[in-house]
Amino acid sequence: MRLSSMRHIAGAALGLLLVAAVGVAQPAFAQANQEADAAPLRFDSPAEEARFHDLTLQLRCVMCQNQSLADSHAMIALQLRREVLDLMREGRSDDDIKAFLVQRYGEFVLYKPPLEGRTWLLWAGPAVILLVGAGALVAIVRRRKPADTATTATEGDPDDSQEW
Repeated sequence: MRLSSMRHIAGAALGLLLVAAVGVAQPAFAQANQEADAAPLRFDSPAEEARFHDLTLQLRCVMCQNQSLADSHAMIALQLRREVLDLMREGRSDDDIKAFLVQRYGEFVLYKPPLEGRTWLLWAGPAVILLVGAGALVAIVRRRKPADTATTATEGDPDDSQEW
């Protein structure tokens, strides 16, 4: 074998070894970070804790979509809860915190977005879909004609009139 071929093989083997080492070490780093982020929050007062829980119930987890920030166990929810607490401790009001999160993640982060021109479909959408579905159901039922059973039944045998 030539020397240049052996160098290429050795380089490729070293590259694979590095990729394998990083692949094994990466989950360990991620788990260590998760354990640090999952540490329970400490509140300065019961009033701060109550305000925090009220606020996180009004905010939606951006990953889970159907869970509040208070209920979600996703990593982003843990981080957002810490950020909400930090913002509270900076002296920001609930509206300021919501505005900050809306600016960052969009109005989706609010469980109850305000009723305005660009959010009317969020509020009216379910009712519109329900009305359209009911209208389609009524139209389908009206188009169906009742089956004329008198012409299909024979007069001699009553069992022939039933279709099972």
